[in-house]
Amino acid sequence: MPALQDFLGLWRLERVIVPAQGAAARFTGQARFTPEGEALRYHEEGELTLPGATPMRAERAYLWRAEGEEIAVFFDDGRPFHWFSPTAPAAQHWCDPDDYRVSYDFAAWPAWSAEWRVKGPRKDYTMRSEYRRG
Repeated sequence: MPALQDFLGLWRLERVIVPAQGAAARFTGQARFTPEGEALRYHEEGELTLPGATPMRAERAYLWRAEGEEIAVFFDDGRPFHWFSPTAPAAQHWCDPDDYRVSYDFAAWPAWSAEWRVKGPRKDYTMRSEYRRG
């Protein structure tokens, strides 16, 4: 199973966002992990295509840090997001009133994926991101 430093570098990123009702959205781009002190800065950028809309540029950033056997993921502004272990790669984030649950899959490392299931009063979708070395 990967350790934090194994993520270092450039990854091709393909994402599909499937709402409980309606058409799927797609994101194609890249994610890069760069050193930042003892942590890794995650930055993704690419093109997001929403159903019936003109494709647009999109990006997001997080900070990944090793904490014992786990990897802690923080929002770009430093707020905690979630923690996971590469050997038990599932986590949850509660953002009132929405529930975010993620399952990471490292079985085909160095290819890997993250699948988020999001439910709330106005949210109901699954988001699957697939990463390949770029």
